[in-house]
Amino acid sequence: MLKVDATDQRSVKMVRHEADLVVGGGLAGSCCAITAARAGIRVVLVQDRPVLGGNSSSEVRLWVLGATSHMGNNNRWAREGGVIDEVLAENVYRNPEGNPIIFDTILLEKVVGEPNITLLLNTAAYEVKKSAPDRIESVRAFCSQNATQYELSAPYFCDASGDGIVGFLAGAAFRMGAESREEFGEKFAPSEEYGELLGHTIYFYSKDTGRPVRFVPPAYALADITQIPRYRSFNAQDFGCQLWWIEYGGRLDTVHQTETIKWELWKVVYGVWNYIKNSGKFPEAENLTLEWVGNIPGKRESRRFEGDYMMRQQDIVAQRPFEDAVAFGGWSIDLHPADGVFSEKPGCNQWHAKGIYQIPFRCLYSRNLENLFLAGRIISASHVAFGSTRVMGTCAHGGQAVGMAAALGTHRHWRIRDFNQPGPLRTLQNELLKTGHHLPNVALEDPRNLAASARITASSEWTLDEIPFDGPWVALEYSSAQMLPLSPGPLPAVTLQVKAAGATELTVEWRISSKPFNHTPDVTLGSQTFALSKGENLVSFRPDARIDSAGYGFVCLMKNELVSVRSSQLRVTGLLSVFNKVNKAVSNYGVQTPPEDIGVESFEFWCPHRRPAGHNLALKIEPSLRAYAPRNASNGVFRPTVGTNAWAAHPDDRHPKLYLDWETPQTIREVILGFDADYDHPMESSLLGHPESTMPFCVRHYRICNDQGEMVFEKKDNHQSINKVVFDPPLVTHRLVLEPTHPSGHVPAALFEVLVY
Repeated sequence: MLKVDATDQRSVKMVRHEADLVVGGGLAGSCCAITAARAGIRVVLVQDRPVLGGNSSSEVRLWVLGATSHMGNNNRWAREGGVIDEVLAENVYRNPEGNPIIFDTILLEKVVGEPNITLLLNTAAYEVKKSAPDRIESVRAFCSQNATQYELSAPYFCDASGDGIVGFLAGAAFRMGAESREEFGEKFAPSEEYGELLGHTIYFYSKDTGRPVRFVPPAYALADITQIPRYRSFNAQDFGCQLWWIEYGGRLDTVHQTETIKWELWKVVYGVWNYIKNSGKFPEAENLTLEWVGNIPGKRESRRFEGDYMMRQQDIVAQRPFEDAVAFGGWSIDLHPADGVFSEKPGCNQWHAKGIYQIPFRCLYSRNLENLFLAGRIISASHVAFGSTRVMGTCAHGGQAVGMAAALGTHRHWRIRDFNQPGPLRTLQNELLKTGHHLPNVALEDPRNLAASARITASSEWTLDEIPFDGPWVALEYSSAQMLPLSPGPLPAVTLQVKAAGATELTVEWRISSKPFNHTPDVTLGSQTFALSKGENLVSFRPDARIDSAGYGFVCLMKNELVSVRSSQLRVTGLLSVFNKVNKAVSNYGVQTPPEDIGVESFEFWCPHRRPAGHNLALKIEPSLRAYAPRNASNGVFRPTVGTNAWAAHPDDRHPKLYLDWETPQTIREVILGFDADYDHPMESSLLGHPESTMPFCVRHYRICNDQGEMVFEKKDNHQSINKVVFDPPLVTHRLVLEPTHPSGHVPAALFEVLVY
């Protein structure tokens, strides 16, 4: 028994933690913490909710998206890479149905599995102590669940809290609302600055019980659904983040009035469900029950903090290069009306760039606090640029860059701004790339990588001379194209098999991208119209044209509903068919036609079909393309960009092997392998299901052997892009042999990268 005498006042328990980095626990902060911990520093991860992941958690249930944009724009192979890629691939493997509860467990498992992370859930930061005007010394936080106060000290802090509570308390410069057009020259910005913001959203889930269910709304439910201009858009089928446009709060203070906004959203959600259940207009809803309604809103916008540089519209649209690029984005510039669901305007206004864009390191730290990193939606960006950088895949990617910078800074005694110097910056980029973290137009160049000095050969190499004519016929209800990796020189000749329902004509075009690293077919190099007779026809096309730099070409078959083209069963790393189709979810109507003078370009969208559709178009190629040479596996790029960047074995090679040979024995401690877990697939974390749990291109089983032919490592049931193999004790050999097994009879084994240390 515990008996305590009365007293005037007591203090709650105080626990002190010292670490190298203190960071918040949204998705950006979680990926930051994992990256930093794996790089060998001590991290305290603080989250004011019972689960990690912020808007991606089961408390909000928004799917994780970034540059892939639901495969609805021209950003091919654009999933972010690194830790966020690992988390999403694991989620698809365990949870292809998209259950947000399971996603919680996966993210928590990744964090608690790192011994260098101290995790504090249900713990909110409320006070900052500074040792100098420009330096944070410690943060105080409180956990109501265990009535414990924490004092957290570190040389580095990363505010990834969404609202920027640590930066705010510490006095970091920030903004709320839209800048004027004049400040940054952004044509999409308003003529005058204003304080309106993107609002919050609360989702709901429904469930079919198999028997009639009645619904009596709470007294506070919105009584008149017609107050919502888009009320006719509600139906009994949509739920979860398909209802992203149930939004409110853009005219309020989205930090201090969040509870007010939440109540208004609850009124809307219960009013909507009352309308669906009791209006009589949705008989299909008779057996549906309201299974879940969010208790906290998903926030879009509040504070944005100022770094040494602020991203702006032109950086996104023009894909401006930055020497200090450490992350990338590719979501549209996606801004919403301030009145949200009560607005007469469309729920969003999305304008896409022709490809992905770089994010500079200078946007990821405070300009006036020397030890405060920024991650998530609060990074240094204008309101317009924020419309793209705010999405969770992009936020997580930036968080990974911060985590690696904090680790390198700790180990090498570098200050944050030291990474603006060429040496530290290149070290940061290389260490990120080694984790599979993609940086557009930046390749790994690490003098310590023994693979760079090896002679790399293979038992076979798939030469692109034919995509077999063994697949289903694909109707040309949309203009359709096959993407092919091209080298500088004349265009090859291609032969396709088409079938016409009657005598007609078919126009075939060769296109490329105006920027070789893009995948928007906006330059036509040749066009020819062929007369087709009824039945099957062969079409051969080779315009008198050449290209000056490597990049993807597009063999385009223009829309004709009387014509079908033969496809192939073969799926190969770095090959895709794309279609000039519509995806309204991301404001893709086949072509982007912005109003004049808003600084956004017009262009067509050519996007893949999702599997199980999306077969390559069958064709013959003359001369053949050597797109899968063994040396590709050591070029420093872990995904298709201007080429496949992959070695692929020939499908007929039953036991393919990749050899790395050195003239003298090497001491090898670590091998990093980059496989193809399909960077083009968005891997949405919730709601949308996935047709497979392991990507069809991913090598599932492989062995590593030494110069004696002895197996020194074997991996089974792989589903991840990046595999890191550690040899303890180190391996001494003058040869490494990688023996990958073909993923299936229609998918040859492929490898993007092998690094040896």
